[in-house]
Amino acid sequence: MEENRRYTVGCIIGTRPEAIKMAPVFFQLQTCAWANVVFINTAQHREILDEMLEVFGLVPDHDLNIMTTQQSLGELTALLCNSLDKLVKEHHFDILLAVGDTTTVFTSSLIAFYNKIPFGHIEAGLRTLNMDEPFPEEMNRTLTASLATWHFVPTSLEKENLLRENITASKITITGNPVIDALYWILQKNPQKREPRLSNIIVVTAHRRENIGKNLTNICSAIIALSQQFTHINFVFPIHPNPQIQHHIQSMLFNKPRIHLLPPLKYDEFANLLQDCFFVLTDSGGIQEEAPALGKPVLVLRNMTERPAIITEGLGLLVGTEKENIIYATSELITNKKMYSEMARGISPYGDGQAAKRIVETLQTYLVTAQAPYLKE
Repeated sequence: MEENRRYTVGCIIGTRPEAIKMAPVFFQLQTCAWANVVFINTAQHREILDEMLEVFGLVPDHDLNIMTTQQSLGELTALLCNSLDKLVKEHHFDILLAVGDTTTVFTSSLIAFYNKIPFGHIEAGLRTLNMDEPFPEEMNRTLTASLATWHFVPTSLEKENLLRENITASKITITGNPVIDALYWILQKNPQKREPRLSNIIVVTAHRRENIGKNLTNICSAIIALSQQFTHINFVFPIHPNPQIQHHIQSMLFNKPRIHLLPPLKYDEFANLLQDCFFVLTDSGGIQEEAPALGKPVLVLRNMTERPAIITEGLGLLVGTEKENIIYATSELITNKKMYSEMARGISPYGDGQAAKRIVETLQTYLVTAQAPYLKE
């Protein structure tokens, strides 16, 4: 690293979860004298992403605004490639970073490769080994791995996944996931509670592409049956903004006793809801990481998960999407105090709140030793 030189680091996000996970890294880079940090928003999602940026006080330096209605994956990929390629050709970047498994992440790694810019993949190495679950995220992760310069993995399990794919060990750093940094930060900064407050809350979320249709019907049917069986429980269901998902859930659950349908929540609101709840039923990836850190068991509404640590550590159960299985597992967790206490231990396999610091320290080390391929002089 040249003395007094500032290296331009582009932090790319496009969705709500990416904003949450990138925020701690962006803030950490801003404290570094060597870093000129540039915040890039592809706006793969728009409305809920803008609200998330407000929560963290983030203002993009570049907003590519690529979202259109009824957008296919092919159209999205083409727009992202064109917009990102134009951006990196018009502006100098020494490093590009992206986090997660979306089309924004994959196309960012591809454009970085084409333009010989070192690329850091945050939340690298997650695998289900099934390209259809989650779709298209599993393929996005796999393709990104072959293009990345640095792989910032949450745990040793993700490192092992990458080593099996012949990724060089020296390119892999176990950092934890910065989503835990963000969660702790937002709860400390914004600890307000919802009013009026409900009691005995079970949080439900469902939005995965592979769960739309029959699986979502099964999930909603199970919630109805459970609400009838356990009249002291309130099921709180923030609904994803996807119109197809909204219509499906509203048509089945609207105005049902003890089932509370909410619009998408701001992150500080959702973090406080998690902190207040009994446990969580979800097909979300990020919530599988956040909930255990707050001592909340997780019932995963999927057939497989790329976050196996919550299963192996006994903090969550892989329930699937069959109605009977959801009812059985939820009933057990409500009534079996020993089972609940074992799952609600408050440990966090995915981080201690220091992931962003480790990521930035790794980047600085590479810059100091000039080990990064493609690094521009």
